Amino acid sequence: MNSQFLFSLISGIFIGGVAGYLGSLMLSKRMALVGDALGHVALPGIGLALLFGLDVSFGAFLFLLLGIFLIWLFEIKTSLPMEALVGVVFVASLAIGFLIVPEPELLEALFGDISKVSFEMMIVSIIFSLLIFLVINRIYPKMILANISEDLAKSEGIKIKKENFIYLLSIATMVALGVKIVGSLLVGALVIIPAATARNLSKNLKEYYLGSVVLGILSCLFGILLFRLTGILAGPSIILTSTLFFLVSLIFKR
Repeated sequence: MNSQFLFSLISGIFIGGVAGYLGSLMLSKRMALVGDALGHVALPGIGLALLFGLDVSFGAFLFLLLGIFLIWLFEIKTSLPMEALVGVVFVASLAIGFLIVPEPELLEALFGDISKVSFEMMIVSIIFSLLIFLVINRIYPKMILANISEDLAKSEGIKIKKENFIYLLSIATMVALGVKIVGSLLVGALVIIPAATARNLSKNLKEYYLGSVVLGILSCLFGILLFRLTGILAGPSIILTSTLFFLVSLIFKR
């Protein structure tokens, strides 16, 4: 096992685990498609990173910061739901992205290239994955309560707009990490499918979010191993593995 593959495997395990945890919250808030939409918002940033020889996660994160700031600002200025605002920013970014991304690198932008994960990128992935986990762990009960009743959440002193911004920032960071291994086209599935599978198999909230973490880790682990053994692109391999887990969960659904 060469060191570069080990870097990819470790990065995938950490990113997959926190992606599943975040996905469990997104699914609870009925925002399953936001991760997918933000993956497309990242496309212009990925394109600029490829043009200037920068790391794609760095480029994606910068553009995602701009995207979530616009979404947050639009939410304050309008009465439209967050999903609609994400959709507006999503389609505009997708159009800009296809104009910016160099054609030879389009495949990497859409499906990721885990073979380029360096030691430094692995360390960054571990640190930011742990940070996202800690942030989501803090806001999880607040977001669930706000989802049940905003009035009740406000009565408990929860600042909903602030928590929504932190929530969006966590999703943006997760997407920026995820595009490295599965690309902008599939990063939404990396977040949502493990959570959907865990919901089929869980009896309570604890089983649900722990199951999401474990299934996220296993999807990345087996998907990257499949890439190693067959040479199939890692991004599609991870998502197909995750989808297989979901199909099996339908048999044992509780």
